[in-house]
Amino acid sequence: MSDILKKNAEYAEKMRSILKLRAEPVAVKLIKEGESYPEGPTLPGSQLSHCQAVFRARKGECFRIPLEMTNCHVGAAVLGMTETPAKVASGEFHAGVGIHDSVEAAKKMIDSRILIPYRTQGEVVCPLKDADFVPDVVIIIDIPERLYWVISLMTSEEGGRAEFSTAPFQCACEDIAAVPIMTGRPNISLGCFGCRKKTDMAADELTCGIPYGLIPGYAAKLERYSKDPIAKAKRD
Repeated sequence: MSDILKKNAEYAEKMRSILKLRAEPVAVKLIKEGESYPEGPTLPGSQLSHCQAVFRARKGECFRIPLEMTNCHVGAAVLGMTETPAKVASGEFHAGVGIHDSVEAAKKMIDSRILIPYRTQGEVVCPLKDADFVPDVVIIIDIPERLYWVISLMTSEEGGRAEFSTAPFQCACEDIAAVPIMTGRPNISLGCFGCRKKTDMAADELTCGIPYGLIPGYAAKLERYSKDPIAKAKRD
């Protein structure tokens, strides 16, 4: 077992056992143009969206997903794999869902997205415990009580309040992947229309993306939390 795989398995175990997660933390690595894919992850049997890959990875599956294997160019555009389709950029596509009152309102949502600014050719999505590579972001999906502790971790050193960015669309690709990668801070999302339509996301679940660079410190701090604040809190 490589050193990075051993460390990632340890981080995953601490997060899963201390937070009592119902599924595996998920590792996501964006593959830049010209960069090689890590060994191990294989192509899915059919095209997947980024959100479908994330929700399947929390149950143990591991994927290598080049652009040609994704079926959602909205998410692929956020993650730097392709240009934003014209109907998406104009607001027409999302306005057609019926959530926004106008094309202009949908366009404003699209115009305010946080995007990966560099070109990527694909991604790797798998359980953190099986990640023999350095991910860009680690995603956890669970009920609010579990994700609450991420807010504690975020504010433990400097205090203050935590703020999050979200919208009715693009939870898995933007909210919990692109936003943490680009800001260097965790981001919590309530999910989105696409996730709730295309995946098995449960009605009581939230999602959270944590930049991988924060994971070692967070895992260590969770060990301390497990002996005091988590032990004292009412937990299911």
